Amino acid sequence: MNYECFEVSVQDRVGHIVLSRPEKRNSMIPAFWDELPTIVEGLDAGGDVRVIVISSTGPHFSAGLDVSAFAGGADEDPETVDRRRLQQGARFYDNVTKMQQTFSCLENCRVPVLVAIQGGAIGGGVDLTTACDMRYATEDAFFTIFEINIGLTADVGTFPRIVKLIPEGVARELAYTGRRLAAAEAKSLGFVNAVYADQGAMLEAVLKIAAEIASKAPLAVYGCKRMINYSRDHSTADALDYIAIWNASMLKQEEVVEAMKASAEKRPGDFVELPPLRQRGSSIEVV
Repeated sequence: MNYECFEVSVQDRVGHIVLSRPEKRNSMIPAFWDELPTIVEGLDAGGDVRVIVISSTGPHFSAGLDVSAFAGGADEDPETVDRRRLQQGARFYDNVTKMQQTFSCLENCRVPVLVAIQGGAIGGGVDLTTACDMRYATEDAFFTIFEINIGLTADVGTFPRIVKLIPEGVARELAYTGRRLAAAEAKSLGFVNAVYADQGAMLEAVLKIAAEIASKAPLAVYGCKRMINYSRDHSTADALDYIAIWNASMLKQEEVVEAMKASAEKRPGDFVELPPLRQRGSSIEVV
């Protein structure tokens, strides 16, 4: 299947999603918001992909939302324009919630999502990266909550997530000023896991990390992601109880024994895959 905004491949149980509009700085046009959840949910639903890596092309990771692509037609008749004006609030709410769901699919899928950022992650690019499990960057990478510079309040996912990833005071400064958060500072804050000299070195390292994750028991990795997300959003007492209930129902002794044997014998583990998700059984063609 051909996508307007992405290229998709799967190798050695790692799904690789690449933003593929470098000539437009990978700006987020309407097709972007439909294609990303279709791809992510399709990779997750199959059960054979254990990790997803998102990377990009060109000098910048993403210039964010392409506002011009969402503008109404200039040749609309006055009656249509008036009707759309009256519907503006409801239309805006519907559009924003759809965009929010697009990035929430990264957080909600069962497998870890690693993102490799070069150049600018601007506006919606920050929204996307905050929804991923881990972030890696090149030395020239930077993050900008750009919306304030054009009189907007970021609304697609940055604020609920970034305040849990960096100190609140820094998040407020970035939001109020729109200044660039450089890769080195982002690493010092723990926002990115590592910084690399260039994109080639970054992709090599990130794919190696993805391969390491893919070698672990998928059910255990799935449990880790669920527990970390749940613990982030709930009290310690609630999280402890949920972890106990999760392992009581999901922990399989056979997988533990296999992991221990594989480690002792210095061989890859033979683990069961995640079961297919029939309720989200989106089909996806990969190369």
